[in-house]
Amino acid sequence: MQATTIPGDIASLSDYERYAREALNDQAWAYISGASADEYSARRNERAYGDICLLNRTLVDVSRGTTSLTLLNETLAHPILLAPVAYQKLAHPDGELASAAAAAAQDALFVLSTLASSTIEDVASISKGPKWFQLYFQADHEQTLALIRRAEAHGYSAIVVTVDAPVNGLRNREQRSGFRLPDNVRAVNCQPEQNGKVQAGESMIFQGLMSRAPTWKDVRWLKAQTRLPVIIKGVINPADVGIALGEGVDGLIISNHGGRTLDTLPSPVEVLPTIAALVDKKIPLIVDSGIRRGTDIFKAIALGADAVMIGRPVMYGLATAGAMGVAHTLRLLRDELELTMALCGCETLGDISPACLWQPARQ
Repeated sequence: MQATTIPGDIASLSDYERYAREALNDQAWAYISGASADEYSARRNERAYGDICLLNRTLVDVSRGTTSLTLLNETLAHPILLAPVAYQKLAHPDGELASAAAAAAQDALFVLSTLASSTIEDVASISKGPKWFQLYFQADHEQTLALIRRAEAHGYSAIVVTVDAPVNGLRNREQRSGFRLPDNVRAVNCQPEQNGKVQAGESMIFQGLMSRAPTWKDVRWLKAQTRLPVIIKGVINPADVGIALGEGVDGLIISNHGGRTLDTLPSPVEVLPTIAALVDKKIPLIVDSGIRRGTDIFKAIALGADAVMIGRPVMYGLATAGAMGVAHTLRLLRDELELTMALCGCETLGDISPACLWQPARQ
């Protein structure tokens, strides 16, 4: 049962997770909080941030401090973006409408999933803040192009192409719970995916699902179809970075999909320094997966990120208290980031650097 006000004992994002568990049934909880296989990557995502230590500074004047930034021509008040999370009506009847309204209220950029349970048009009508559209390539280019044109027509200012989930991960927790989408929750912006037919002796993975999976050729086609920036989400292997730069993508989101696709991947923040060195500030870098504190945001920026995305925390706030819960989640993170910056002697995001971290091998 959702709260009508913010519970008084919520002081951090972990408190929202506890309340969300109470509000959601077992199936919804398995979908939202679960990850792939044994969920090593999901746990590692959070643990990796705790393993990084800060170096504070003292007696520094930060009285003119700000968290503002410019990201792909968007002027943002802070670097916290709402990740594209599917089926948000699983968490609250208002779903993406509540999250988009909360994002606008907290000056945050909202990213709408292709698999949203609210329409592209309805979200645009309620959200006056900056917003991007996340794209899963559809069965054919005509269906994909229709989604792009709807996003363009309704004020979405970038296309985020998720590339690390051409097939669903091995969601054992969902399987054990018997998860099925309830009748009132579905992907309202696209047609249901049809299972491909395979011949006897062929693999449902290789010859079936993966035979329709997008490739860099499809990214090239997409860039030719739209003037909006095209951002690739789901890069974690440095070997893919040079290809992405060569294809002229406008930004990268370093992500392991919150641990929901392939288990035992490294945390994005672990590979971030290597990828940041390869990108060399040519395009923006955004990091998701495992962000739970303002200190996590600070650490990601220190290691080369321009901004971060949060996914599960949005759903936990939404499940607990609807739009108010999402807005409060964002406010908590922003306040924690400002506190961290102040205690580390950083007036601006540009002041945050590897020198703000304790790295004994480099000291």
